[in-house]
Order: sequence, then C-alpha cells, then structure tokens
Amino acid sequence: MPTPISSIRNLGPAVEQACKRAGIPDAETLREIGADAAYAKMMDAGTRPHFIGYYVLHMALQGRPWNDCKGKEKDTLRAKFDALKAGRRTVDDDAFEAMMDAIGVLEKPKA
Repeated sequence: MPTPISSIRNLGPAVEQACKRAGIPDAETLREIGADAAYAKMMDAGTRPHFIGYYVLHMALQGRPWNDCKGKEKDTLRAKFDALKAGRRTVDDDAFEAMMDAIGVLEKPKA
C-alpha cells in the first residue's frame, strides 16, 4: 500500500497536494525520483518556486529537521535551486506578463 507523502517528517498536506498535482502520488515515488526531480515537476505543475520549500524537501528526504540546513550545504542547495529554477516559466510569470500586456507596458513584438 502506498505511503502518504505527508507521513514524511516536515512534509504536510500542502506539499502532498503539490506533489500530487505534479504526478507524484506517494512517498515511495517521491523518494525514488529525489528532491531535485520532484521539485522540478512541482514547479512545472504550477508550484511557485521558493528556496525554503526546496531545501525543506531535501532535508525531509534525508530524515533531517528542516532547519538543519546551514552553511556550505545551504549555499550549495541555493546554487542548485537557482539553476533548477532558471529558464522555467512559472504561472506567476505568465500572469505578470498578461497583466503588463493588459495595461500596455510590454512592447508588442513586430511581425
């Protein structure tokens, strides 16, 4: 029987729902694909990127407290997070561009 994602220490119902939206149905699948692939899938499914959520996921999959991430390890995870998020269009980006276009701030591309 599959184990709920929220059974993993530090991961609650909100993360579980974000994972499910991203096609990650259970804790076994999450552990199998790992934090980086899971977070990428979550962003692609509309989860707004947030560094704390990213490193909490890493700590949770290692069975560590979320606030155990410090120093060089945190710096390394920050660089990985920035690389993971770079070039990805998020729902917020699309909404922002639509708003800017609606009020005439963005220049229309020339045909």
